[in-house]
Amino acid sequence: MSRRTPLYDKHVAAGGRVVDFAGWEMPVQYTGILDEHRTVREACGVFDISHMGEFFVRGAAAVSWLDGLLTNRVAKLAIGEAQYSLMLNENGGLIDDLIVYRTGDEEFLLVVNAGKIDEDAAWLQKHLVDGIEFENRSDDYAALAVQGPKASEVFERFFAQPLPAERNRVIELPSQTGGRLFAVTTGYTGEPGFEIVFPAGEAESIWDSVIEAGAKPAGLGARDTLRLEMCYPLNGSDLSPERTPLEAGLGFFVDLEKPAFIGRDALLQQKAAGLSVRLVAIQVTDKCPPIRSHYPVVANGEAVAETTSGALSPSLNCGIAMAYLPIELAKVGQALEIEVRGRRYAASVVKKPFYQSKP
Repeated sequence: MSRRTPLYDKHVAAGGRVVDFAGWEMPVQYTGILDEHRTVREACGVFDISHMGEFFVRGAAAVSWLDGLLTNRVAKLAIGEAQYSLMLNENGGLIDDLIVYRTGDEEFLLVVNAGKIDEDAAWLQKHLVDGIEFENRSDDYAALAVQGPKASEVFERFFAQPLPAERNRVIELPSQTGGRLFAVTTGYTGEPGFEIVFPAGEAESIWDSVIEAGAKPAGLGARDTLRLEMCYPLNGSDLSPERTPLEAGLGFFVDLEKPAFIGRDALLQQKAAGLSVRLVAIQVTDKCPPIRSHYPVVANGEAVAETTSGALSPSLNCGIAMAYLPIELAKVGQALEIEVRGRRYAASVVKKPFYQSKP
């Protein structure tokens, strides 16, 4: 049975079209994907991301424990800083991609993907050691993502203070009910903005206040086209336990120089042997129907892969996709075709990302 965020009634009242996503009833659109996409690129949109998971990790050994479970170097984080990181299995495959926020000297907030909450929690609990306190607070917190060139104006109206200029920062502020509220300068659209994590009971009030401050509701449809234009991977589509971060082009977030972490040995072996596939960006040059996942990718007349993500790019007005191609076909400029409903459309490998945000 699908779950609902604390904002479900708000979405319905605003005309949101609700669909199932990772076991949650979520709005895919309100006024339309194109309109909401442009709003985020040109002004400011707000997404309900309350389906995401929130974990707290505490203890004197929290840094070393997390460094043994995640690919990025947690020890680099000062209080108030955040980083994107990956959690791997022993074979180097991706369990989940997540954001780590250092909220105290010995405390961290981890925000994980909605469809991975239970699996991630079980994995972390399996590897617990003495002196580490782990809390899954996903049911107790809600969250919003406020994104777009005018997000700073919304932040200032809502919080009565300027939005921090630096990316990947977290500040803790008092919530309306005296609980913990975290404002973070992270996002999934390529635009400036912020996210708010706060007690679930305050969701409706904060949603209304953010909209009153100038943000427009946006759904999962626009969130998907925005992130794909930036080549941000989607867990469960572009990322999976069968793929490694090196194959996914996420090596920047893997610190192979730090002491052992789960999956490190497998990645070192793969790096030494050389990659056989790589996740690439593909742009369709023919006018075509929208691209989806699992569409055949053809090179030299033969199917060589399938798309992991795909969409019609509202910013570029053409089909875009990502796929794991054999390494010899993964070079920028490689001619390809994508098969849609039995018809093939010309395409080519292009440099990531598809879209460059305006300064």
